[in-house]
Amino acid sequence: MSIQVSTELLDGMVLALLDREDLYGYALTQHIQSSITVSESTMYPVLRRLKKEAWLTTYDQPFQGRNRRYYKITTTGKKRLKEILHEWDAYKDSLDGIFNPPAHMQNKTEGTTDDN
Repeated sequence: MSIQVSTELLDGMVLALLDREDLYGYALTQHIQSSITVSESTMYPVLRRLKKEAWLTTYDQPFQGRNRRYYKITTTGKKRLKEILHEWDAYKDSLDGIFNPPAHMQNKTEGTTDDN
């Protein structure tokens, strides 16, 4: 089973990684793929859209006779990342309330089943 990742969450993941360091496209994709399933063909349109929104910028750096395009978060991107992190915290807390309820809200009849 695979849980679908929303566009906003993927944006947040990209911006969070770029907030730590500038990355070129392939390296960025590898970092994202270490946590979720996403293809390179998905990532590059995301990067173009984030650039269009002015949340990131690019620059080229020579590497082994070729240029690598690096992505860098902008001030506007940092503001957007803060918004996404705030929304993520609220979303995560609401899900934790269901998946990991406080002890006083857990089923008090452990060991019994209610199969219908």
